Amino acid sequence: MEAPAAKKTGKGRSVIDTMDDSSPLGRELAREAKRREKLLGKELPKPKNTRIMTISNQKGGVGKTTTTVNIAAALATAGLQVLVIDIDPQGNASTALNIDHHADVDSIYDVLIDDVPLADVVAPCPDVPNLICAPATIHLAGAEIELVSLVAREQRLRRAIDVYAKQREEKGEPRLDFVFIDCPPSLGLLTVNAFVAAKEVLIPIQCEYYALEGLSQLLKNIEMIQKHLNSDLTVSTILLTMYDGRTNLAAQVAAEVREHFPQQVLKAVVPRSVRISEAPSYQQTVMTYDPSSSGALSYQEAAAEIASRP
Repeated sequence: MEAPAAKKTGKGRSVIDTMDDSSPLGRELAREAKRREKLLGKELPKPKNTRIMTISNQKGGVGKTTTTVNIAAALATAGLQVLVIDIDPQGNASTALNIDHHADVDSIYDVLIDDVPLADVVAPCPDVPNLICAPATIHLAGAEIELVSLVAREQRLRRAIDVYAKQREEKGEPRLDFVFIDCPPSLGLLTVNAFVAAKEVLIPIQCEYYALEGLSQLLKNIEMIQKHLNSDLTVSTILLTMYDGRTNLAAQVAAEVREHFPQQVLKAVVPRSVRISEAPSYQQTVMTYDPSSSGALSYQEAAAEIASRP
């Protein structure tokens, strides 16, 4: 639901201030207006070092790709330098960012398998300044098998990111503030590469009955990565997605997740939204497709919260 712009009345109060909030619609509009007011003109702090975050959940359909591209777009729109790495063979993040990812394009597959520099693969997002993407192609579908026989197979993505960061520094290009890695809904070598490359894991959890199903297995796998391959990895962020405020179930699931992970769960909650679902079909994020929508507002809030965390 869109909130109207806050126009001033003769007594110096805005329309929102005088809005009748006795109806559910009025209350919702007033709430959204206040949320927008908090974000208006807010500058997001640059991190001291590049923050590399893997977005992962072995359960499909929880909003991993949607969360990746929209938080990345929100941060980039605020002036931060952001890289999205798409290592899901479906290439949905590449689609949403309007990046070519047909079979003839050099992609993250070539980086992982053939040691092609990441600098030769990344492409700028045409709709969002400061946002670049390393696309995925269908070739990634066979990468799991090809990676098995390669030297240092779990470290290949991390090394590629390190080399790319040094190249940017040598060329005098601005340092990356955030790197987001969009994972497939599995725990194979592609996801392992993402975990080894990252310092943080962001887990989207849908506010539905099976929300916590498989999460314990994901956390066990992260513990194994911490023990054997990347001791710096932490689950820093959990984002509640597909929240439907009309149901008691969504509220119960949200409360349960917050009880289990009080430090990690963001205050921002992403609602079920037609606009969020529609945006990828236009090769856009919701941030550019409908920046005034409630979905865009929620991702802006989530991005601001992530940026403000140490």
